[in-house]
Amino acid sequence: MSVVRIGVIVEGHGEEKAVPVLLWRIANEVAPEARLHIEVSRVGRQKVVKPGELERCLDSLAGRTGPDGRILVLLDADEDCPAVLGPDLLKRARSARSDRAVRVVLAKAEFETWFLAAATSIGGHCGLNERLEAPANPESIRNAKQWLVKQMSLGKSYYPARELVALTRKFDLRAARSAPSFDKMWRDVAALVRLR
Repeated sequence: MSVVRIGVIVEGHGEEKAVPVLLWRIANEVAPEARLHIEVSRVGRQKVVKPGELERCLDSLAGRTGPDGRILVLLDADEDCPAVLGPDLLKRARSARSDRAVRVVLAKAEFETWFLAAATSIGGHCGLNERLEAPANPESIRNAKQWLVKQMSLGKSYYPARELVALTRKFDLRAARSAPSFDKMWRDVAALVRLR
């Protein structure tokens, strides 16, 4: 059984705990024989996009994951276009750490958007109404967190640091692949896990 070491840069407290769960779930689908060792660095999005900061984070993760470690940068696109910011960050990352397999994924517009794409699979969990339907174009919704709150029972609230892990364990990965940014996440994680 091979050990795959992956360093991940995320931006929020919720993602810090949820992303390892997501990586394990994807790895279990694409390379069930792989054993993951995951190191997570939480860095604010506005900070990590600044010149020099991404590079510093990559160096730190490279040291923590060893010479064969792979690196994933996962951020919310927010108002930025993922097709512009993503390649720019990837170019910087590969320039800084050409010795590593590096992937950059930007969730459009935020991590929770992927839950919307798989909404029917999370109904009844974390205070959400039993019968949820995925919106027609989840990635066009600019505030996925607010969409989730509107789907909750009266008096319930969405707290990413609490609900993100639970919903990450539950949402249907295959349904979420209908969101192009999650499909990219799936493909990039599969490439990192299968890399020999």
